[in-house]
Amino acid sequence: MRLTAALAIRYPIIMAPMFLVSNEKMVKAAMDNGIAGTFPSLNFRKEGELKTVLGNLNEHMASLPSGQGTYGINLIVQKTNPLYSKHLKECVEAKVPFYITSLGSPKEVIAAAHSYGAKVFCDVTNMLHADKAAQAGCDGFIAVCAGAGGHAGPYPMHILVPALQKAYPDKILIAAGGIATGQQMASALVLGADGASIGTRFIASEEAPVSEEYKKGIVNYGMEDIVLTERLSGTPCNVINTPAAKKMGYKQHWYEKMLSNNSRTRKYFKMLVQLRGMKKLEQAIKPNNYNQLWTAGQSVEMVHKVSNIKDIVADITTDLKATLQKNYL
Repeated sequence: MRLTAALAIRYPIIMAPMFLVSNEKMVKAAMDNGIAGTFPSLNFRKEGELKTVLGNLNEHMASLPSGQGTYGINLIVQKTNPLYSKHLKECVEAKVPFYITSLGSPKEVIAAAHSYGAKVFCDVTNMLHADKAAQAGCDGFIAVCAGAGGHAGPYPMHILVPALQKAYPDKILIAAGGIATGQQMASALVLGADGASIGTRFIASEEAPVSEEYKKGIVNYGMEDIVLTERLSGTPCNVINTPAAKKMGYKQHWYEKMLSNNSRTRKYFKMLVQLRGMKKLEQAIKPNNYNQLWTAGQSVEMVHKVSNIKDIVADITTDLKATLQKNYL
């Protein structure tokens, strides 16, 4: 498949970058089990932290057989990310194998990545985003569909994926949102995707650094418990509808909307909202924290236990093979 060939991985699966969740241990486990592990660069904000992690991952990847697994970095390219330029420079110096860009123009990342042969996949939620990313020269798209954890898109996978595949058949296409099983992944491949980006399922992993309460929340809550809120980052974000989420609310009030839309205040207000949301999430993932504010996608419906990453990958790939081998005619 195009994705496995492009990234030199065994299975066409990306373990999605999850803010405050994805860590070095999870990424190494993903690589060990034949998939691509990723993390947001903003998970490592202290001085020297990102550079150390990149060095460790490069060393680990060098120890694996060729075509076993790889890793990538998610960069928030919006102007509201104060560490963007610094992190991009460190990633290029480490020759990160591939990038996922979110919330802004990917032009600079694409130029930097292509200078040494790395790939860039851009998060897109609609055709307009895709058009801009394609014009910038991206290698492919992460089609962020309805039901995804975090910043979800408005369109279902069965609409967005085939629309992108038809418009850009030359681009690698990765489906994201609502995928936790091999059966769901098979449907993405049938629609024209080259692979899947899976996040929520991996929160309920033994390697994930989050609290046991968060992991149990992924197992115990269902699809009807996932709600979109604008109050966490300023951009619609899927979270579990815990008492803390209900207290925070779902819609920005009129004054927040005014600051978000004003050209003079937009950038700084968004930075303030994102910083405030980041601090809330950092506290919420810690053990025994009453403020249970957890991001997740609608695929919580399909997660029934906490497992290690090896078993999660084995379950998904076994289910995928079995589903694709079935004859429905």
